[in-house]
Amino acid sequence: MKHFISLGGVAVMAALALSACQSQRSSAPVPDKSALSTMERVAVAANSCWFKSGDPAFKDYRLAPELNSFSGRPRILAVPKRSPESRPALVVQAEGHPARLDAFGPLMQGPAGERIRHDVVRWANGAKGC
Repeated sequence: MKHFISLGGVAVMAALALSACQSQRSSAPVPDKSALSTMERVAVAANSCWFKSGDPAFKDYRLAPELNSFSGRPRILAVPKRSPESRPALVVQAEGHPARLDAFGPLMQGPAGERIRHDVVRWANGAKGC
């Protein structure tokens, strides 16, 4: 006995087969969650969005990345432009895998604190925009 499938049935089967293939594809690549990779993403975005863009909250500071940390806590610092050896106004650091982020310093207590926190979390999760 032969089984016949109508053209409508073939179209439905093809659509089901295609949807099954598509569901197996992974979505956007998941960023590496190690402390170093996380801080590299944050450093690149912070440099572009905060320091090189002329952001008024960071106009008196410059970026001092310390990504090669022997303590296992790669970090970036916002230090005074005219006195880079001075105490940092902002420290953003990560530790572990998956990375646990910490941000502290006078800039976190000021009006830009919440924005800094929001930006760092976005960039740590793979966002690239300002």
